[in-house]
Amino acid sequence: MPARKRDPDISAKAAGANRAVWRRRQLLQSLGMAALPWVMARASADGFPSRPIEIIVPASAGGGTDALARVFAEAARKHLPQQSFVVNNKPGASGVVGMNDVLGSRPDGYKLCMLTAEVTTLPHLGLAKFDHTKFEPIARLNADPAAITVRADAPWNTLEEFLIAAKTQAGAMKVGNGGSGSVYHLSAIGLEDKAGVAFNHIPYAGAAPAVVALLGGHIDALDVSPAEVGTHVQAGKLKMLGIMANERIAAFGNVPTFKERKIDLASSTWRGLAAPRGTPAPVIDTMRSVARNVAADPVFKDGLNKLTLGWAYLDAPEFAQAIVRDHEYFGHLIRKNGIRIQAGSHGSPEPAQARSIVCGGAHA
Repeated sequence: MPARKRDPDISAKAAGANRAVWRRRQLLQSLGMAALPWVMARASADGFPSRPIEIIVPASAGGGTDALARVFAEAARKHLPQQSFVVNNKPGASGVVGMNDVLGSRPDGYKLCMLTAEVTTLPHLGLAKFDHTKFEPIARLNADPAAITVRADAPWNTLEEFLIAAKTQAGAMKVGNGGSGSVYHLSAIGLEDKAGVAFNHIPYAGAAPAVVALLGGHIDALDVSPAEVGTHVQAGKLKMLGIMANERIAAFGNVPTFKERKIDLASSTWRGLAAPRGTPAPVIDTMRSVARNVAADPVFKDGLNKLTLGWAYLDAPEFAQAIVRDHEYFGHLIRKNGIRIQAGSHGSPEPAQARSIVCGGAHA
């Protein structure tokens, strides 16, 4: 029996149908792979939290950021009783080391950052490859003004005396800060601009080692928050000469503001919780709820008062807006004054290996 000839039209149609099936299968597979991260994130979010949550502090132990994180973790126990918070310090590079650690983690809510205002300064200085858009804001918890503090045995008892000495020393006065590009570093630059003086800026890996340096006499003065020197001021080891705030603060009611001393300068920093960008919305919402409840808790507020840390809660949307405003402001300030950071070294213990070359500036 002769073999039947294949109809070329039928063969072509079959081949076309097979190709269509193959394309649909490939499309479905690709869609499935694309959806996989979302599915995994969704599954993770549904059971959140199922293990302890880590809070990374991008500063040394003992400073204001560290203290805030630990007060928050303790107060949060009753507001998230099924899991605990673990605080870990990862200082270095003005906060870049700790922030990078969080950004390099899986965005599932189990590693959060006690974000600081430096996230709005470091990118403009070329010290960080990331900016605030890489984080999902959760809540702002604290804000504090800058202050100039010296040793109790320093020869200056007023801000005016300190600035007169700075003028006569022509750039030799060593003023420490919590890191190159930090808000307190920039506030000292603002003071230079407003008062017509020049400092030798000495950066450290956080406020805590900077305070140790001042206590040891390695630097002449310090620009950090009142909270970070408060216990030593109360113990009579340090004295605060002035606060860069619009009004005096209750815990240090005898310390004048810069504006009272005819220096139009107000500068402050803030701290709050944030997660890596891409963290599922349900996880962020859970943490927003926890942060909201903790911020309203008298135990948390009392803890901040004891540490002389300023309560300044903002929920995520308002916190995000505040971050954008600071990012824009500091970008303008840094560009206007030509502020840049270059490699250098200092003779004091544990300084960050960097120094600023600037032309003044102020955060009013």
